[in-house]
Amino acid sequence: MDLDHGFLHSVESGGAVDGPGMRFVFFMAGCQFRCVYCHNPDTWKLHNGRRVDVDAMLAEVRPYAGFLKFAGGVTFSGGEPMMQAGFVGNVMRHIKQEMGLHIALDTQGYLHTGVEDDWFDNVDLVMLDIKHIDPEKYHAITAQYLQPTLDFAERLKRLRKKMWMRYVLVPDLTDDTDDVNRMADFVATLGDIVERVEVLPFHQMGVSKWDALKMEYTLRDTRTPTNEEAEAARDIFRARGLVAS
Repeated sequence: MDLDHGFLHSVESGGAVDGPGMRFVFFMAGCQFRCVYCHNPDTWKLHNGRRVDVDAMLAEVRPYAGFLKFAGGVTFSGGEPMMQAGFVGNVMRHIKQEMGLHIALDTQGYLHTGVEDDWFDNVDLVMLDIKHIDPEKYHAITAQYLQPTLDFAERLKRLRKKMWMRYVLVPDLTDDTDDVNRMADFVATLGDIVERVEVLPFHQMGVSKWDALKMEYTLRDTRTPTNEEAEAARDIFRARGLVAS
């Protein structure tokens, strides 16, 4: 693993939906998933990002550190940040040591076996995206396998690492009541490490990126769930004693 250099797709200095408070968000390049509803397909290829070193990453966030110390923190998203685990881990360590900021990791967890437990020492919160609870449907959505992500959730439980679980609600794909109930049953087994469940209604905001990349977007005619449908899904999680938003 390259500890000193990585590929950064973009940054956002005022992210409000990427963890608690206001966040400085690093969108890392590279992802081995091919989710059919991905709204950032331009991050899939590693070399779609610009090559940066640790100093460049620190220089991006340093001007905001004083504000972020009290208002939120830093989030590593993507893409999939664990595709560049060595580099991201090194940057996280420097941010924590120099600036003392809250650090969140937005991940699907598939690559977690590539790092040791101490890699997570500087991570204050994991935002875990579990696409589906059914292995076949999960594979149809992502082109990858479910079990490594479930194993990662169990690892977070063992490490006592705080977690927000994220679930994208897609009509006729992830909204089956039995499937949501099974997902809620699993998340409930993780116990009090789960601070909240975020049910995220599907939207069409990424379709222009698919078009620009000349990629086939199969969900073009899929609607956004209603507020009532989203609340019904949240109620399923709440019925297990989980906080859902």
